[in-house]
Amino acid sequence: MAGAVKHDYHLVKPSPWPLLGSLSLLMVALGAAAYMKGLWFIPQGALWAFVPGFVCLIFVLIGWWGDVIKESRGGDHTEVVQISLRYGMVLFIASEVMFFVAWFWSFFEMTIFHPFRANAAHMDLANPALEPLLKWSDWPVTQVDGHRVVPFDPFHLPLINTLILLLSGTTVTWAHHALQVGDRRSAITGLSLTILLGISFTALQVVEYAQAGFSYDGSLYGSAFFMATGFHGAHVVIGTLFLMVCLGRLMAGGMKPEKHLGFEFAAWYWHFVDVVWLFLFAFVYVTPHLVWGAGPPGSGH
Repeated sequence: MAGAVKHDYHLVKPSPWPLLGSLSLLMVALGAAAYMKGLWFIPQGALWAFVPGFVCLIFVLIGWWGDVIKESRGGDHTEVVQISLRYGMVLFIASEVMFFVAWFWSFFEMTIFHPFRANAAHMDLANPALEPLLKWSDWPVTQVDGHRVVPFDPFHLPLINTLILLLSGTTVTWAHHALQVGDRRSAITGLSLTILLGISFTALQVVEYAQAGFSYDGSLYGSAFFMATGFHGAHVVIGTLFLMVCLGRLMAGGMKPEKHLGFEFAAWYWHFVDVVWLFLFAFVYVTPHLVWGAGPPGSGH
C-alpha cells in the first residue's frame, strides 16, 4: 500500500510542547530573578513570582508525557523505539551523575587541599589578592560569625534516612518484579510502600535541616553540605512524584507485564538516588564526624 510505514522508527508529529516548555522555563527563570532581585512590578522576595512559570511548566509536562503515553498505546513504541528510549534514560541518569560529581568535587577540593591554600594565603597576608583564600584556613571549624561548625552525628537521623532509602530500593524492586510476573496487587503494594518511604525521607530531612547549627552562607562546609544534600533531596521529591504517577497508571491498568517503560525508568531513577545518598552519607556525614566530631542529637548540632 502506498504511503505505508516500512520501518520500526516513530516519526513524531509536529508538537507545540517543546516551544511551550521553553517559554515556561523562561518564565521560571524570570520568576527566580524577580524573587532574588526584583523585576518590573514584582518586588524582591515575592514567592508568588515562581507560580506562573511553574503552573505553565506542569501543564506542559502533563500534556507532553500524556502524548507519549498515547503514542505507546497506539503502538508507536516498537522494540527499536524502546531501545532508543532506554538509551535516552541512561544518558539522562549519566548527566545527573555528573551533576553530583561537581558537588563532590567541590567538597573534596575543600577537604583535601585546604591546608595548601591556607598556607599559601598566609605567606603574604598583606596581598589583597590572596584575601579570599584566607577563608580556607577556617575549613571547616568556624563560620563567618566565629562560631564553631559542628557536623551532624551521622548515626542518628542521617542513618535512619539511609536505612529508609535502602529499604525503598528493595520495595521498588519488589514492585517491579511483581509487575513483570503479572502480580498487579503486589506491585501496587510495593510501589505504595516506596512512595511512603520517599515521603518519610523528605520529612526527616526537613527535621534535620531545622536542627542544623550552621548555615548555607556561614561556612565552606555549610555551603557544601546544603548544596549536595539539598539537591539530592530535590531529586528524592522528583523521584517520589515520578513513582506517584506510575502508581496512578498502574492502578488504572495502564501498565502491562510486557510493556511498562515508565515504571522501569522510575525504578532506575530511584536506584540512582539511593546510590548517590550512600556516597553523601559516607563523605558528607561520616567523614566530618570522624575527623571533627559531632554534637549530640537534638542540640542544634
